[in-house]
Amino acid sequence: MWQQIAPAFRMMLVLTVLTGLLYPGVVTGLCQVFFHDQANGSLVTAGGRIVGSSLIGQNFKKPEYFQPRPSAAGNDGYDPTASGAANLGPTNQKLADRVTASVADFRKANPDYTGPIPADLVTSSGSGLDPHISPASAEAQAARVAKARGITVQQVQALIARHTEGRDLGFLGAPRVNVLAINLALDRGSPGK
Repeated sequence: MWQQIAPAFRMMLVLTVLTGLLYPGVVTGLCQVFFHDQANGSLVTAGGRIVGSSLIGQNFKKPEYFQPRPSAAGNDGYDPTASGAANLGPTNQKLADRVTASVADFRKANPDYTGPIPADLVTSSGSGLDPHISPASAEAQAARVAKARGITVQQVQALIARHTEGRDLGFLGAPRVNVLAINLALDRGSPGK
């Protein structure tokens, strides 16, 4: 019996050291060397303190800031420990009610905007924590942000253009605007009234 157990035990120890210690240690070390920022959470600093991550969405409620997509992560949304979609189907009444409420909230906060509301402003992302909005969503909020900050809509539109990220590798995904990055740029360039 020990002739069979001893080799199995030795193999378990070797594989535990290899796959449980060596491999993760090497991968972590390589990531720290070659992808330091990403390996540490892509943290964003402003004024010498960490204000967020470029990968995780945050809620901005004040009118002088661009607002992100709704979040289904956690009970109150934007909970990075509870990432996930709402998993509500297109015929689900809860989804219809939530979208209707989001449309009403958007119209109330942006009375100067009369066009169609971009879908990403009233629906959550798959993770519930998408840090980006579409350029159309940013444009839909431009008048409110400009008015709240006491600047022109053209200045806000120029900022949107500067902060619009293109498709990855030129063909993957869609153009997008990182909400945290553009709000920080707003604070640097026009702190508000």
